[in-house]
Amino acid sequence: MKKIMKKIFTLTLILFIGVLGFSQNKKAVITFEKTVIDYGTIDKGANGVKDFVFTNTGDAPLIISNVKSTCGCTIPKKPEKPILPGESDKIQVKYDTKRVGFIRKSITVTSNAANPNVILKITGQVIADNKKTGLEKKKKSIVEDY
Repeated sequence: MKKIMKKIFTLTLILFIGVLGFSQNKKAVITFEKTVIDYGTIDKGANGVKDFVFTNTGDAPLIISNVKSTCGCTIPKKPEKPILPGESDKIQVKYDTKRVGFIRKSITVTSNAANPNVILKITGQVIADNKKTGLEKKKKSIVEDY
């Protein structure tokens, strides 16, 4: 009886290890349409929302665990639900366009994919209102009136 139990246990163990080995071969793969978005030259206060579109090109559900920006001026938003193989979704990035100057920011995407860390970048330049020439009449102060 012990020999039969030992053989059943051994067979069950081999079967379990085999199933476990096959299940680990499936991986999610995150593939972005673009990893760099160029805002170009935009006006101060313009819409700073852009989307990084991606597809799960793997054969297991993709779970994005974290999306982090290098700066508080860039707010990324990740999908909350798993992305099934073959499905697409987006990571939305909102840049604060009230800050005049060059845009050079990075967003790190962390997931369960075969490529677990992906760096996304945004570039461009925010300019002040280019319709003003600087020659407009300014309001006089109370001191100048006297």
